Amino acid sequence: MSQQKTLESLHDGSASIGVLGGGQLGMMMNEAANEIGILVHCLDPNPAAPCAKIATTFTVGDFNNYDDVYQFGKDKKVLTIEIENVNIDALEVLEREGVKVYPQPAVLKIIKDKGVQKQFYADLNIPTASFQLIEGKAALIERNLSYPFVQKLRVGGYDGKGVQVIRNKEELAFAFDAPSVIESMIDFEKEISIIVARNVSGQLAFFPAVECEFSKEANLVEFQFSPANIAKEIEQKAIEIASSIIQSLELVGILAVEFFLTKQGELLVNEIAPRTHNSGHHTIECCETSQFEQHLRAVLNFELGSTRLICPAAMVNLLGEPSYTGLAYFEGLAATEEIPGVFVHLYGKEKTSPNRKMGHVTILGKSMEEIKAKAALVKSGLRCISK
Repeated sequence: MSQQKTLESLHDGSASIGVLGGGQLGMMMNEAANEIGILVHCLDPNPAAPCAKIATTFTVGDFNNYDDVYQFGKDKKVLTIEIENVNIDALEVLEREGVKVYPQPAVLKIIKDKGVQKQFYADLNIPTASFQLIEGKAALIERNLSYPFVQKLRVGGYDGKGVQVIRNKEELAFAFDAPSVIESMIDFEKEISIIVARNVSGQLAFFPAVECEFSKEANLVEFQFSPANIAKEIEQKAIEIASSIIQSLELVGILAVEFFLTKQGELLVNEIAPRTHNSGHHTIECCETSQFEQHLRAVLNFELGSTRLICPAAMVNLLGEPSYTGLAYFEGLAATEEIPGVFVHLYGKEKTSPNRKMGHVTILGKSMEEIKAKAALVKSGLRCISK
């Protein structure tokens, strides 16, 4: 790793990156960058995006538009993302012209299309739910599949959108009429996530496994706990699978790998995300290196930081309440912030809407029992409503 750099070698502030996307992931990346002397330049279509006030420079532009992405990236040495749904054609041209694009455009092509992603697993014998690819609702009806099954849009879905369970023939009427992945419904014990980082030199670092609990209504993570309550051999197997994926892709940056743990003790890869991830937010407070700093280290080819878990933690997503739309107001904020070991992160979004991600809360404690009790207080006492 002779080409690998240390943070100290670039603490003159000369290191800089461009980021496509200016949402909450970009905001937390900026916060990590400010702590270690890295300049971050962001592109986002929303002039009031969370990154607008914190980035070194902020450019209003569409990360799905070829010209906007090319013009933004052409003077950057390193370009990265906080969202997969970006213009890959522009990134390919920038890469050919010498810009270091991480994760690489070839990787984004695989991950952006869930059908291609699933075939990637099959080709490498990576365990995943059995699947079929369909072009639209008519093809789905013709297949006469067994119920229940899961339909996922091949492109464009995120944060629980573009995914639905079809439980019976009557619900076929609500199926997406677009190219989709059809998966067998997995009767799983729990969902876990492994976040792995890989830098340009090929160094790997793994964060401890996280256990996720989902909201059935929002189809989003409601709680997550670290360390996950799983056997050591299960965590080691998850690490081995995540290592196989990131090395096969030769991905540079952060990769989140989401697993189903079946009731038979089998691990099945659900999805992967080539960026900082909701299941890693707790690392800001409870790991020696946060996922956001680790991503910066990886794409700039710094030595990767320690991922040691300092203490157990939980994370609660702060979502817009279902019946509220408008200017955001955080009911119970002051009382929540007074709870020892509780850290509230608000994303700076002016307007709330049902189930919109408005922030998250990290809860630390000496034991998981203590943490879960605090998490219940946070969940019941803090709400994002509208004025």
